[in-house]
Amino acid sequence: MVKNIKPDISVNIGNLDLKNPVMVASGTFGYAEEFKGLIDLKKLGAIVTKTITVKPRPGNLPPRTCETPSGMLNSIGLENPGIGVFIREKLPFLKKLGIPVIVSIAAEDSPEEFSVLVSQLDKMAAVSAIELNISCPNLQKDKLISQDPEETFALVSGVRKLTSKCLITKMSPNVTSISEIALAAQEAGSNAVALINTLTGMSIDIYKRAPRIGSWVGGLSGPAIRPVAVKMVWEVYNKIKIPIIGMGGIMDTESAMEFIIAGATAVSVGTANFLNPKASLEIISGLRQYMADNNIANLSNITGRLQACKD
Repeated sequence: MVKNIKPDISVNIGNLDLKNPVMVASGTFGYAEEFKGLIDLKKLGAIVTKTITVKPRPGNLPPRTCETPSGMLNSIGLENPGIGVFIREKLPFLKKLGIPVIVSIAAEDSPEEFSVLVSQLDKMAAVSAIELNISCPNLQKDKLISQDPEETFALVSGVRKLTSKCLITKMSPNVTSISEIALAAQEAGSNAVALINTLTGMSIDIYKRAPRIGSWVGGLSGPAIRPVAVKMVWEVYNKIKIPIIGMGGIMDTESAMEFIIAGATAVSVGTANFLNPKASLEIISGLRQYMADNNIANLSNITGRLQACKD
């Protein structure tokens, strides 16, 4: 038996090197400065910013969130200050942290807006990677780019020509075959895929006979969606070769390990940040402890190592 093992929890996603596989999910951590007095931000594997659009966006009508059984619904609507303000006012703080910064971007009206955003971010040395959020369910659109493999391929291949930075494509679970969409992203040049974004849901106040959020329908997150997310990570892992960033109801070390064993190279903590700002750091420590207790030297030794049930 190996003793006194020092686990290596570093991972690689494209040309992005992370000292550990735990990042914070877009939309749940602001631009990191909001959490500076709560946790040691420098211990995170990476920070994924709140999604940025070309122009400032006010977001959807309130109320924007409500609790649901083992989760929450949100319909923030990508409220953000726009790319110009982000670069001037938000990026300088993120740069000082000295850890990878992944900037999440989205388009409001036209896919060409992704090209505008990528072209600007490509010039920023402080930006380590770009997440293409083609799967936000809260923009009041009939169809998402991530729900069509051809549209996904066209978008990713188009922006791939504009940057050498790591590109991460964020997948929607609201599809017939998520592995088909992930494969399209891989073939178009995406360095990784992130899954899953929120599931579309609705909650009704039976006494008011009205929806609990202003936009009626929102994105469901939290532990309630974890089994769906884990299944989709496993499904995609068996279809593609690029790394997967798993997310969806990760609250602690055990739930993070589910995603890693299913095939995720890294994990992203979202809803848990609202309940326990230290959740991500506790997961980092927990991963090391799990590996030490089980004599696992490198995280890659258990990534995707799902086994058949044994009596």
